[in-house]
Formats: sequence, structure tokens, C-alpha cells
Amino acid sequence: MDATQVSELRGFIDECKSNPRILHHPSLLFFKSYLQSLGAQLPPEVKSDSDSSKPSENDDDIVESDVELDNADVMEPDNDPPQKMGNPAVEVTEENQDAAQVEKAKAVEALSEGRFSEAIDHLTDAVMLNPTSAILYATRGSVYLKMKKPNAAIRDASAAMEINPDSAKAYKVRGMAKAMLGQWEEAANDLHVASKLDFDEEIGSILKKVEPNVHKIREHHKKYERLRKERHLRNAEREKKRQVEALEREALSALKAGNCSVFLVMITFTCTQVAFIHRKSYKWVIDDYLH
Repeated sequence: MDATQVSELRGFIDECKSNPRILHHPSLLFFKSYLQSLGAQLPPEVKSDSDSSKPSENDDDIVESDVELDNADVMEPDNDPPQKMGNPAVEVTEENQDAAQVEKAKAVEALSEGRFSEAIDHLTDAVMLNPTSAILYATRGSVYLKMKKPNAAIRDASAAMEINPDSAKAYKVRGMAKAMLGQWEEAANDLHVASKLDFDEEIGSILKKVEPNVHKIREHHKKYERLRKERHLRNAEREKKRQVEALEREALSALKAGNCSVFLVMITFTCTQVAFIHRKSYKWVIDDYLH
């Protein structure tokens, strides 16, 4: 190292002594890391006024507007205590299976005459006699739909799916119940599964009401996801510009103090950052600074 380099190094050290804050700049990260590796204790970083005035993420907070949906048929959820559920792990005798079918037949008769509560009672007896039958749970769930009790219907449909994951009726019942509660995306998912397993016209009719709302919800989500990404990019560029401006101030301060080596290190780093921000070549930025 010749005398000139030693002199410049001494000038750099003097600058660090008089202005320790310079060690926290990104351009000198390598030097800061080296000092720390030797066990050096650096002064804490002090934020400047420009740092404190930096726009925060909250400055651009995006408040989502409500989606205009067709909720004309949406109802308040039922909050009745959960209905009786059997244990699907028990071993069901042939006698109990036959008795469950008798209760189901009684429920069908009650349904035909509009006696929904009586039908529920018979289906509950059937479920307790044969808790391994998915169709019994799904059937009781369909009666709860007629009684405008979507949560009860969802519980029965879900129980049926645990027994038979391919129960088209269970998916249909749960999808219809979700639609009644305005849970449009979940309703569409269940109804599409039901349609694939065993399509009927009623499923198609309900989907015609559900899918327009689902489309609006998904477009709404896409819109605000795009806005959030744009906000993130704006804030990242704003922060990068703030860092460059701080580096420029420090570089000019070093130049005025006669510390050319510090100036050159910092202005080189600054030029690379400017080139990145403006998508320009490094040589173009250097030329711009020199002229």
C-alpha cells in the first residue's frame, strides 16, 4: 500500500470517527461486517429526519369495498343444539338395519304430508339404529333444508361424507345449505362435486344462482390482490429512492470534507442503485453524474 492509499485510508478512518453513522450505510456493509467479526462495538444506528418522514406501508392501505352480491335468498343461520348423531364405528345387526328401514319409511310418509318434525324424529331413530348408513344422514339433512335449518343440514351432510366420501346426496345437501347461508364459494365447490357424482336438474338450477356470485367474489379478490402487489412495488421503489438520496447526501458530505476515497465508494454504490431503479445502464448513470 503506497503513501497515497495510506493517507486516504487515514482520511476515511477520521471521517468514521467524526461521523460513525456512515458505517451503517449499505455501501459499507462489507466493512461493517469485518469490524463486527473482529469484535468491534459499533454505535447504534440513528434514524435521520428523512427516515422518520418515510411513507409507511399504511400510507397506501387498501380498504376493500363490499362486493355487490345477490343475497336475496340468504337467511340467518339456525342456532339450535346439534341433533343426535350415532356412532358409525359400532357393529350394526341385521335386525337393527331392518328396523332403521322401517323408520325411514315412516319418515318418507310424514314428509309426503308435510310433517317435517315428525319425519326428523323417525330419521333420528333410524340413524341411531344404523349409524353406519350415509344415506340416512343425508336424507335427514335434506329434511332440515326444507325446515330452513342449514347448519343442521350441514352437520348431517358432513357426517354422511365421513361414512361415504362419494355420497352425491350429501354434497348436494351441504352445497344447498351453504348457499342458503351465503357461503357462495363453498356452496359452488360442493355442488360441482355433487354434479360430477350424480347430476340432476335441481343442482344445475341452484348453480345458476350461485355461480354469478362466485364469479363476482373471485374477480373482487383478483382486483385487490393486483392492487396490493402494485402497492408493494411502489413502496419498494420509494424506499430504494430514499436510500439513494441518503447515500448521495453522505457522498457529497464526504467530498466536501476532502475524503475522496469515501466519496468514490459511496457514489459508485449510489450509481448502481439509480441504474436499478430507472432500469438504465450503469455506464449511463456514471456519465450522468460526471457531467
